Amino acid sequence: MTVWVLGDQLTREHGPVAERPDEPVLLIEAHAFAERLPYHPQKLTLVFSAMRHFRDELRDAGRDVHYHQVETFGDGLDAHFDDTPADDLRMMCPAGGDADRLRSLVEERGGSLEIVENSLFCCSRKLFDDWAADRTGDNYRHEDFYRHIRRETGYLMDDDEPVGGEWNYDEDNRETPPDDWTPPGPPTFERDEITRDVDSWVADRFDGSYDEAPYGGSWADPEAFRWPVTRQQALSALEDFCTDRLATFGSYQDAMQRDSWAMSHSLLSSSLNLGLLDPREVIERAIDTFERGDAPLNSVEGFVRQVLGWREFMRHVYRRERDELGAANQLNATEPLPDFFWTGETDMACLADVIEGVRRRGYSHHIERLMVLSNFGTTFGIEPRALNRWFHAAYVDAFHWVTTPNVVGMGTFASDVLSTKPYAATSNYVDRMSDYCGDCRYYKTKTTGENACPLNALYWDFLGRNEDQIRSNHRMGLVYSHWDDKDEEERDAISDRAAAIRQAARDGDL
Repeated sequence: MTVWVLGDQLTREHGPVAERPDEPVLLIEAHAFAERLPYHPQKLTLVFSAMRHFRDELRDAGRDVHYHQVETFGDGLDAHFDDTPADDLRMMCPAGGDADRLRSLVEERGGSLEIVENSLFCCSRKLFDDWAADRTGDNYRHEDFYRHIRRETGYLMDDDEPVGGEWNYDEDNRETPPDDWTPPGPPTFERDEITRDVDSWVADRFDGSYDEAPYGGSWADPEAFRWPVTRQQALSALEDFCTDRLATFGSYQDAMQRDSWAMSHSLLSSSLNLGLLDPREVIERAIDTFERGDAPLNSVEGFVRQVLGWREFMRHVYRRERDELGAANQLNATEPLPDFFWTGETDMACLADVIEGVRRRGYSHHIERLMVLSNFGTTFGIEPRALNRWFHAAYVDAFHWVTTPNVVGMGTFASDVLSTKPYAATSNYVDRMSDYCGDCRYYKTKTTGENACPLNALYWDFLGRNEDQIRSNHRMGLVYSHWDDKDEEERDAISDRAAAIRQAARDGDL
């Protein structure tokens, strides 16, 4: 028997690699997928470098590792079965839950594939499915799941009650930092020979596939690549977060600053999603920081909610609703993705800064993803699959099970499977939570007229265009009362301004 490890299961602490220490390991570094989308070069460098480091760590530990650098999984399995005919393979279930294609590839070559539970998550398939079977209605409510998984795991629980008396402290997590606040610098890791070689190879091999995505040369700056590619680096990043940034994470987690791309965020998502970190050790390290008095409860609970609540929730909702989410477009949004999502060339200060950060690092934090990028996409009317495709290609921590429910389900409200309302806002939100609006070309206080902030007209136009679908939503009553206060002349002006904004985006002049 051989243990097959996928590129997002890079752990020696869990699964068949840990349980079957005497058996050989198969890793297939398949390259053709990287030409299906204009993936961010740093994402490719991260994945391939992490796989090669994992290979070497296993070999240094005495494991027999079959490592195939090929175009497709099929090619890698051909090579494996040429060497080991009719082999029996064992692997953890893919994070997205679908192993049928992989099993077919193995069986076509005369082998067998045993799938076991993916232990890189806190919530098993059965635990989630049992919870889902008891829910009311067809949609999934994160808050209900979050309370359920807290009780099941005992994290931040005092018997059957939440530590501190409240299930979440979101109301305490919406502060803006004072002017003199300077967040600790995020960790950096020296690029070793493996990472440098992968970096150069990615630049050479995939350079021609980026015509659609002109990331430019900034991604090649060694200072811009800072993602852990080994477990030791990932553990160091976890320690750095808990020691230096967790204390202020909660209060400022929704804030945005032009000169601080990392703020107090953990920057651990790529390490978690590759399997370099176990979510349980991440959660327990954060709780330990709270129990030692080194971080407040609102920070630690907010972080636990991200990792234990939202991350696990997204994975299982995607697993169960993958087909519906992939095709969802309940608001009939049809606009193509504007080119500036690839180039960053827009005069909207918030969009320009966030997109440039994605171009440079393949990263932005969750509020920038939701309330800048997805907010614009929703109110502009970008076709959900197009926006999802961009997120999947552009972010270093992106996998289908991550982006599809987040972008299609929550970000654009293309499906009501997991969201109860659209996350749409005017410039008021961006101005309250950021420093973008002060020197922007567009005026945050204007809805129509020359240089009026596009977010304002797009927001009201969005409400008008989608009134039939969302007015009856019980969480939208207040905003529609404001829409009702607008007379026909004002509504027409908003519609005209929104149309002009869309045309300016098509012309590359927004």
